[in-house]
Amino acid sequence: MALTQTDRQLLIKLVKALRRAERPVRILRNLAWSPQVREAFFRNNAEKLPVVQYKPFDATPVLQSLERIRRQIPDTFPYRQWLERLAKIIASAARLLATRGSPQFLDHSRQLYGLPGDSLLDGQRTALDLAATFDQAIDKLCHVDLGAPPDNRLDADAVADAMRRATARLFGDAAPEVFIVDELSANALAGSKRIRIRANARFNDKDVHQLIQHEAGIHIATALNGRQQTDLPMLAAAHPGTTKTQEGLAVFSEFITGSIDLDRLRRLADRVLAIQMAVDGADFVEVYRYYLQRIGQPKQAFESARRVFRGGVLKGGTPFTKDIVYLDGLIRVHNFLRTAVAEGRADCLQILFCGKMDLEDIPMLCELAVAGLVKPPAYRPDWASDQRFLIAYLAYSGFLNTIDLGAVREHYRERLRHAPRVVFPG
Repeated sequence: MALTQTDRQLLIKLVKALRRAERPVRILRNLAWSPQVREAFFRNNAEKLPVVQYKPFDATPVLQSLERIRRQIPDTFPYRQWLERLAKIIASAARLLATRGSPQFLDHSRQLYGLPGDSLLDGQRTALDLAATFDQAIDKLCHVDLGAPPDNRLDADAVADAMRRATARLFGDAAPEVFIVDELSANALAGSKRIRIRANARFNDKDVHQLIQHEAGIHIATALNGRQQTDLPMLAAAHPGTTKTQEGLAVFSEFITGSIDLDRLRRLADRVLAIQMAVDGADFVEVYRYYLQRIGQPKQAFESARRVFRGGVLKGGTPFTKDIVYLDGLIRVHNFLRTAVAEGRADCLQILFCGKMDLEDIPMLCELAVAGLVKPPAYRPDWASDQRFLIAYLAYSGFLNTIDLGAVREHYRERLRHAPRVVFPG
């Protein structure tokens, strides 16, 4: 689609206006709990619901800005649908923050992130199905010695050093600074300007590689690439409309680089299962006890339950559903990549790294790239830069999807039925 100069100027103006409207809407920052909440929970022997207070968030200024922007979009404008969708996402995110602690919070969370039982694109399977499949497969393998280290032996200093080396290699002078901090809701959090690692966190060998691939290779790379999109600055915005693609791509990166392990898979599956528990009415203490039984570490069990209930109703029924996107997004990204290769559209792999986006945006971004409004990505992880292996893998993976796995499984199940389990000495 050829853009007239007038349409081009209007698009740039409207996208910049949306970026300004989006800036105050910081989801995770406004859902954070103070350290005192955790301290009080354990003082009460982990038996009483936490008491959480949030600073008021007035969505009105954001909604008014969005309404002014909408009125400037002509009915026949070529990219009206995209702009309207971005405005709707920002509005829903603002309303999410305005309804924290109320049942209405779940309505906006579902609009932004979905629910565990929502259907994927095939109309049949769900993220909850994948979580249950991972959970069952891991349980069947619990007797196998996989050679993992006996404990988390790497401290924050070691991880910080590894992250500094990795980001310097990937980003050069644009690499974010790495800090060790005393308080952090997760073991590590990364942005385009700084990476924070919790001082008392401990990591195993896979954790370090996973953090590098997930945080640096995807989140930081797409943030830096998005900041270069001066005509379309929304590509630098980590708004909820990009979350499924961002987290799905990040988990795919863990898979394709061999950085993932069963512990990580279980954590991702547990997030989905725990959110479904809360949807079904489980309260914070019940979800905490579920995690405590799974991982045996009270503080980590608290943090995992907190992820489910931040912003929601602690009595149950209203969780924060963001954490389903890791598995939901993984399926969507993997299937998109396989389809792109099968259709001879490997060019789309570069578009995917031009900034933060939804997969649904890619056809439109292809048009805008041809029009010169989207710059090529300056930074990509190694696995995406060398496409020889990636395309070979995706072509093979796509073929596997055409095989009737049920018949193949039955064939090998019969042959393994009477085979004894093997444990070699030593």
